[in-house]
Amino acid sequence: MKSDWWRGAIIYQIYPRSFLDTTGDGIGDMPGIHRKMDYIKSLGVDAIWISPFFKSPMQDYGYDVADYRTVDPIFGSNADFETVISSAHERGLKVIIDMVMAHTSDQHVWFKESRQSRTNDKADWYVWADPKPDGTPPNNWHGTFGGPAWQWESRRRQYYLHHYLKSQPNLDWHNSEVVDAMFKEVRYWLDAGVDGLRLDAITTLAHDPELRDNPSRVVDERYVQPIQWQEWIYSRDQPRTLEVLAELRSLTNQYKDSYLLGEIADVDLIAVSAKYTQTGKHLHSCYNFALMEPDFSSSFLRRIIERTESVLGSGWTTWAMSNHDNIRVVSRYGSSADLQGNVQALAKVLLAVLLSLRGGACIYQGEELGLTEAEINFDDLRDPWGIEFWPEFKGRDGCRSPMPWSSELPNAGFSQTKPWLPISKEHLRLAVNEQEKDPDSVLQSFRNFVNWRKQHPALVLGNLRIVDSNNPVLAFERSWEGEDILCIFNLSNHDASHDLKGDWRPIEVHDFCAPVDEGKIRLPAFGGWYGMRPK
Repeated sequence: MKSDWWRGAIIYQIYPRSFLDTTGDGIGDMPGIHRKMDYIKSLGVDAIWISPFFKSPMQDYGYDVADYRTVDPIFGSNADFETVISSAHERGLKVIIDMVMAHTSDQHVWFKESRQSRTNDKADWYVWADPKPDGTPPNNWHGTFGGPAWQWESRRRQYYLHHYLKSQPNLDWHNSEVVDAMFKEVRYWLDAGVDGLRLDAITTLAHDPELRDNPSRVVDERYVQPIQWQEWIYSRDQPRTLEVLAELRSLTNQYKDSYLLGEIADVDLIAVSAKYTQTGKHLHSCYNFALMEPDFSSSFLRRIIERTESVLGSGWTTWAMSNHDNIRVVSRYGSSADLQGNVQALAKVLLAVLLSLRGGACIYQGEELGLTEAEINFDDLRDPWGIEFWPEFKGRDGCRSPMPWSSELPNAGFSQTKPWLPISKEHLRLAVNEQEKDPDSVLQSFRNFVNWRKQHPALVLGNLRIVDSNNPVLAFERSWEGEDILCIFNLSNHDASHDLKGDWRPIEVHDFCAPVDEGKIRLPAFGGWYGMRPK
């Protein structure tokens, strides 16, 4: 029997390096996740997604996999991960792992063999290409982390493709042997009890076999990386990707309640999400980056929601406002003049918006605390992307700083020794122990809201219709099997109002109970209001 548990599910993302260290090496680990499983359960979420923990040289902190079947020793052992799975399942939580399928580490045994010659057994397992007559790379594709997407290998006298670091060579998914080998890695973890896969950078899975040049785009002064100067029509989202995803879906359908969530970035996010999920033969849902933009307003959100609703159709998306690759949402959106002010109130309303949209939602560890982006000095940087493009782009370390568990313990209770990234002093007042004591904290607000949301199928599964409103107000209806809920938000740091049309009765929701005066809802700064149409 299969269920659609993932529809409307709230998924809690864990970045294991920064969650909890139990061994005293300054790096979070599997026993740390197990130790905090009751905390995760208390949030009311449906599943956990754990960022890569496989054996890796950690050039890109786990997204460069050297052995898909082995937990890297810094995180513990395979037995430790088995404990995480069992402890999650005991609490009714699903477990999703981050599968990096488009590329491996250059330390993987497959690549070590492949790079030796053009005739070995793994010679065609990666994307290799001859140079142009002048010795330059075969085309103009750029890597995300700077420079060409090609690296020279003198032993083969060829270039290999890498969309990210040169230590992350791309597998050739046009090769059936690669497909078979990688699907065995997938089976290994599904057999171990994993409930779902979050597919990293899935639009880079397959490449244009003709290796055609990407066309240029109009250069914006905001573009600080060469890759932004191209339209990625040949290096992303290729027809072969859909073919592979259909095969992968057939594989995962053999497992009860299995789930495929694809990360969609570097493309038309909404259109590609629709293409990958509408048929029911590819992905269950797409991890949507549309709300990761630096600009934020009710009009921006309205445009994103309206386009999603018009394009997605029967497809399904999973929304996120924060993750391990982007500036934390309260800092990213809070930089706008209209959103500066009460950071705690901003965090609450953003979480309410996220959990009221049609689709699933990913909550990144610390988002339930309203954590801000940590300021990391250049000397403390670990992210190769930030080191390469500093200071215009400071990298991803600011959103990866350790979880603050206690304001009263050394290193915020994350570790007994110096953490791999510094603890933000600003995060101490936002630590879990401090928010547990405060009934008005972001943490308590999140728990209350999640519990209330579960009681209303319209918010979990329902259709969505945008309601006319004036900036800075965002309004929409959610409807499911006779239940209609009106959701209204003030996305500004000053009071606003909204004309209430129709027969709506207010719902008492923690933190979102604005007064109604002569048909107008009086919304405080970062306030919200929910109403239900009488049946």
